[in-house]
Amino acid sequence: MTRPTFTSNSTVGSIVAYDMRTAPVFTLHGIDFCCKGSRTVEEACRARNLAPDVLLCEINEALSRSGRPGVDHASWSLTQLIEHIEQAHHAYVNEHLPIIQQYLHKLRHVHGALHPELHAIAEEFDGCTGALTAHMKKEELVLFPYIEQLENAQATGTFPGTPHFGTVGNPVRLMEAEHDAEGERFRWIAELSHGYAVPADGCATYAAAMRLLKDFEEDLHLHIHLENNILFPRALRMEQEMRG
Repeated sequence: MTRPTFTSNSTVGSIVAYDMRTAPVFTLHGIDFCCKGSRTVEEACRARNLAPDVLLCEINEALSRSGRPGVDHASWSLTQLIEHIEQAHHAYVNEHLPIIQQYLHKLRHVHGALHPELHAIAEEFDGCTGALTAHMKKEELVLFPYIEQLENAQATGTFPGTPHFGTVGNPVRLMEAEHDAEGERFRWIAELSHGYAVPADGCATYAAAMRLLKDFEEDLHLHIHLENNILFPRALRMEQEMRG
């Protein structure tokens, strides 16, 4: 596949969707490629006071390095992509939410007097736990099955009918808004924790909790990227094409 030519007008999300090896470049510069993936390179660079040419050069360097290219999620069927999201990312969230909660509640009890920010971090993560659990259920029970119906209908030359929510765009917009909320929540958690730093008096549990939080945020970014920048746009196009 011929590599596309990325410019300052290319969107951040489309670049990462093309090859995940570019994701660390954006992360290094503090550029959100998941929740704000629809921004162009120029817009993202303006917000970070960075020259677009510099960023594009780093992106091309990342793509030119030897080694295995990133997984081409954009080439998968929508059903394959949904299965991957559920089995890899939804399962990860469900497994790690109670573990991280337990760590954070222990930390606030033991270290909260000297590090009051731990109380806010624990409360924010409690909110994340409830929000993400409900969010994933809405995807698994409502949005994802309809997207799979769309793809199956397209393959057979039929149409699944109008869902109770009218059009796939309605739940997609809701899911994107909830993604934005969780993205902002983790930006705040990262700020409260000083970038998931472990203080000098931090114990092994403190270090483990910060590592788990950082890993959770990184997985969430990839999770949201796959939905916002690949799954949702393709589902919207598919429904539009089928409706004519």
